[in-house]
Amino acid sequence: EIQGTVDGVPFKGPGVVTVTRTKSSKIINVETAGCTKQTALESNVDPKFFINILTGGGFGSTTDYATEKMWKYNENVVIACGQ
Repeated sequence: EIQGTVDGVPFKGPGVVTVTRTKSSKIINVETAGCTKQTALESNVDPKFFINILTGGGFGSTTDYATEKMWKYNENVVIACGQ
């Protein structure tokens, strides 16, 4: 079992960790001995953002940009741990 924090919120893994979408990358801090202490979680533009521009026009895409809902993170993150 892995224990750590993301955005100051504790988590245990393996499992699902909910994070707030922002433009900024996040750092996963791990407290479990023998595991990588920090793992980067990079943000990327969600492809749905571009569909929203085409179908919803400027209003929908501006709202997504302003609320940072246009960003996403990888759905699967692997934290390296030794034996």
